[in-house]
Amino acid sequence: LKDKRQTVRSLVQQARNKFNAAVAETGDLDDPRAATITVAVVSNSAPHADEMLQTILSFMEGRLAMGVVNEVGTELIPLGG
Repeated sequence: LKDKRQTVRSLVQQARNKFNAAVAETGDLDDPRAATITVAVVSNSAPHADEMLQTILSFMEGRLAMGVVNEVGTELIPLGG
């Protein structure tokens, strides 16, 4: 569990630093075999936000030494008035 936390913490910090996005481990905290990571970005363009999320996902997938991305969900929330 300690190794998992160190790995996830490193991945989350790298993504935060590289993409200036909100990134956090949000689930499966006590499961040594899984991690749930949530990423949030803000943009004035839905296609741009989606592109940013895809880029971050690719970045994270490229850094998984022995893991795989199992499930990805995306939600675009339009703001405005």
